[in-house]
Amino acid sequence: MAPDELMNEACRLAIESVRNAWGGPFGAVIARGGEIVAQGQNRVLLTGDVTAHAEIEAIRKAVQVLNPEAPTIAVEHRNQSTLAMVPAPEGTQDRFPQRARMLVGMEMYTTGMPCLMCMSAIYWARLDAAYFASDLAATRSLGFDDAIQYEDFTKPFTERSVKIEQLRPDLGAAAYAAWSDNPDNHPF
Repeated sequence: MAPDELMNEACRLAIESVRNAWGGPFGAVIARGGEIVAQGQNRVLLTGDVTAHAEIEAIRKAVQVLNPEAPTIAVEHRNQSTLAMVPAPEGTQDRFPQRARMLVGMEMYTTGMPCLMCMSAIYWARLDAAYFASDLAATRSLGFDDAIQYEDFTKPFTERSVKIEQLRPDLGAAAYAAWSDNPDNHPF
């Protein structure tokens, strides 16, 4: 499928979500080589789950489709999954020479510019690209004000709208040591 067709499918999913009262006007498609791997729709109103955004739903479904051992992946099957190690991209600032493949080689098409949660998931999923149809201003005009979050994240913790502060770093250090000391801590 061409990029226009993939975006059209994302928008069709968004309209379906609205018409069925599942959630906001957001749909997403993940594709590899023009073929759809997974789709997602905003289902916040259907589920009551504030993380049920179209982009997150599409990523979750892509991971299920691509992992033959899902919902759990045994250590011996990591290399047959999205956890297979691949070289870090050239020019990256990553300190690890390899990371889990995740969704490398795939693109996302979504109706609106992703919110910060979804944008972070796109980065974590290592998608090659994300294309959106409607910008933050158009999304804001509907009452979905992601621009506020983008602005808030640029502020120091002490000035953000949600209280954020470090508490008991000594306790966190134990969990981090467990990861660091594990000889099989698979970078993802």
